[in-house]
Amino acid sequence: MTPLRLLNRRPYALLAALALTATTQVARAIELPQDWGSIEGQAQGQTLYWNTWGGDANVNRYIDWVGERLAADYAIDLVQVKLDDTAAAVSRVLAEKSAGNTDQGAIDLIWINGENFAAMKDNGLLYGPFAPRLPNFALTSPETNPEMTTDFTVPTEGYEAPWGKAQLTFYYDSDKVVTPPGSLTELLSWAAAHPGRFTYPLVPDFHGSTFLKQALIELAEDPSVLSRPAAETNSEAVMAPLWEYLDRLHPLLWREGKHFPASGPAMKSLMGDGELSLAFTFNPSEPAAAVADFQLPPSTRSYILDAGTIGNVHFVAMPFNASHKAAAMVTANFLLSPEAQIRKQRLDVWGDPSVLDPARLSDEQRAALTPTDDQPARVAPDALQRTLPEPHPSWIDAVEAGWLERYGSA
Repeated sequence: MTPLRLLNRRPYALLAALALTATTQVARAIELPQDWGSIEGQAQGQTLYWNTWGGDANVNRYIDWVGERLAADYAIDLVQVKLDDTAAAVSRVLAEKSAGNTDQGAIDLIWINGENFAAMKDNGLLYGPFAPRLPNFALTSPETNPEMTTDFTVPTEGYEAPWGKAQLTFYYDSDKVVTPPGSLTELLSWAAAHPGRFTYPLVPDFHGSTFLKQALIELAEDPSVLSRPAAETNSEAVMAPLWEYLDRLHPLLWREGKHFPASGPAMKSLMGDGELSLAFTFNPSEPAAAVADFQLPPSTRSYILDAGTIGNVHFVAMPFNASHKAAAMVTANFLLSPEAQIRKQRLDVWGDPSVLDPARLSDEQRAALTPTDDQPARVAPDALQRTLPEPHPSWIDAVEAGWLERYGSA
């Protein structure tokens, strides 16, 4: 099987095939200067190709702003390569490695986490460790904050730099919903009483897949097995309660579960149009930002399930053969700057939570990161402490494959 035929395979499923396709050639290390000032100097004038998920207009506008700041301060020309699925970037780097391209890669930086990171790290497709060399990395307090150095149970070991947080957050129209369900078990009863008023995005969209993982955690007889690779367990038995649950839920969904919105933004549009009364997002600030932008009604409210919801950190990483490593380093460092983190968290920009430790910031910076609005659609900050860990990356392949086998043809 050639690498190009792997493009539509999920990243963790690439592992076995990679052993057959990747060459044993060792990448020629392109050493960067040791001092940060020289790295910044080397980055001057470089063109940075950043592969990112491109499905949200607010995110894309923020990345445009990042490009403007990098151009002004470092003469870096940032080119955003918009992806529907980060797996495409993983496959691109794999194809380059198999072809012997060790220092002229088409991708300099990837917005990444989870199974995509695990696949690249396990197979030597990443450059690093680089995160500890970023001056602003210390602002995340990595020595006391393990979520900055662990990705879906996998230690990052400096091969990723954090730049934002996410947590599964439910939101509803309080004019139509008096008491929202506090668990996915309660959601089934709620959906039976309100048929057609809830749905989830089409798998393998990451919003849809995250909903499945949340249900798997709640429904599994022993959720602790999800921290281990799926191959080390009786995965079919572990996932059986999930399929039983979905069989009961699907007829109660929007369009009776025969059609699904394509993405999280598409699901939000259904909420804005009044077709749904309950939805979810992976950005805790998104409902409040959408109300401020008149995409959702003022009656929107957000909450976290009673037992908590899946949360994680999203990162940037550099392929082993990135052509412009200095520019990638400077960009990763800028994304961790208080300036960039403060702007990213603003509701009128993106609303993506900061990864910086407030204790490492000045009083002025700390105040800028502290929400002061009285937006009632914003989830209560203390609720975000109820965070559940992501399962091992291999479970995403197992869950998605099982879902597509059972429901994909519909």
